[in-house]
Amino acid sequence: MKETDKGADTKSSMWAHVHLGRAMVGGEWISAQSGLTYEVHNPLTGEVLGRVPKMNAEDCRLAIGAAQDALPAWRDKLPAERSRLLMRWRELILDHREELAKLMVDEQGKPYSEARGEISYGASFIQWFAEEAVRDQGAIIPPFAHGRRLLVMKQPIGVVGAITPWNFPNAMITRKCAPALAAGCTVVVKPAEDTPLSALALAYLATEAGLPTGVFNVVTTNREGAPDIGETLCSDPRIRKVGFTGSTAVGKRVMALASSTVKRVSLELGGNAPFIVFNDAQLDLAIKGLFTSKFRNAGQTCICANRIFVHAEVMPRFTEMLLERVSRLKIGGGHERSVEIGPLINARALSRARDLISRAQEQGAQVLCGGKRLNVSLEEDKEGVFLQPTVLANVTSEMEISHAELFAPIVSLISFESEAEVIEMANDTPYGLAAYFFTEDHRRIWRVSERLEYGMVGVNDGAISTAVAPFGGVKESGIGREGSSWGLAEFTELKYVMIGGLG
Repeated sequence: MKETDKGADTKSSMWAHVHLGRAMVGGEWISAQSGLTYEVHNPLTGEVLGRVPKMNAEDCRLAIGAAQDALPAWRDKLPAERSRLLMRWRELILDHREELAKLMVDEQGKPYSEARGEISYGASFIQWFAEEAVRDQGAIIPPFAHGRRLLVMKQPIGVVGAITPWNFPNAMITRKCAPALAAGCTVVVKPAEDTPLSALALAYLATEAGLPTGVFNVVTTNREGAPDIGETLCSDPRIRKVGFTGSTAVGKRVMALASSTVKRVSLELGGNAPFIVFNDAQLDLAIKGLFTSKFRNAGQTCICANRIFVHAEVMPRFTEMLLERVSRLKIGGGHERSVEIGPLINARALSRARDLISRAQEQGAQVLCGGKRLNVSLEEDKEGVFLQPTVLANVTSEMEISHAELFAPIVSLISFESEAEVIEMANDTPYGLAAYFFTEDHRRIWRVSERLEYGMVGVNDGAISTAVAPFGGVKESGIGREGSSWGLAEFTELKYVMIGGLG
């Protein structure tokens, strides 16, 4: 039998609800029907932050049922009504920005300034799609014969499953759920096993904002239970759309499972972003752009600069400037406001990064700085999961490290001689999410932007993501777009209506 906290004080703080050890399904805080829970740990200290339900397919189906029951009333609300509720949700998120940021530092590890920025970034998607809800229009098509009128309506696709990653535990939920909710869909969120508390905080605030029962549901589980929940979201016929952010390997599995009921999917998958510095680039600007892209969240983002291509003429100067700036990076616990680099998400991530560096050295790369585990922790008896910011020289496109998604603060420097050569190397990957290049030649800006096989390109800037622009990749980096008016279209169906007998 499920447990609920109906008798709990409705004025209890967000913190109390987040740490209840329950998930949000059908407007109630419930336990897993099995009664099982799992621990959520602070990646810096190993401290247990709380316990959340270890849910399974049965629990997930309960959440899907709640979302299905809530769909008709939510779908039938006027767009302006949905918009007002979403804007209230956004306001509450910003009102609790400090609490949400501190929670994110604790469970994800990113520095406080980045966590606080993510809360604002996540809220921007809610605002954008709340505004778009009242602008999403159909069409009247010129008739093909007298006495007929042709209409095109936009309608919500239905119940949406959102499977979100640990590296942006707030913004990846709002980026998926805000357009779904704005379009009139209801949602079931499966947050990453490492960072469920941020999702539960969002669920609490959504309820406080007045979102109706069953419109926003969160099911939690650990790494062992994640395939069970994921397969249920992908195969249950009541789910009509799945949005997934994660690895390409898992994304392919999501796509295959979703095909059993011909679900629509949005997949934001792996990346291997090239960062190109041409010989006419402003090196100060390129260094700034590299640090914006590469070292954010300790390099743990899908659009991080992965392969750093630098023209041979400017490589010595660029390397000198890079090493000087890396030497000044402040590493430590995210609650210390001056910290720029926090821990990796867990010990597995650290081990993988160190293995990549070791194999790169075996293949001829040179470690100019870093490359080792850094013992930084708030507790004397714990080492922490920090990797020293690392710069590798003499890297080639043939090395394993040039083809791996790093998810670590590792800079791999690759030299090139010509524009044609670097474009070929940059495109030599199955991925196509984000790319960056720096140049002062306006003709080259057009040429290279068009020839790079990526869904997003940053020119002379390392920060490209915004609610107003379409986020997504090509090739094996995914399908569909998030953000912008194109992001809202991902959650609507077109219905053609012909009215005859009017002539």
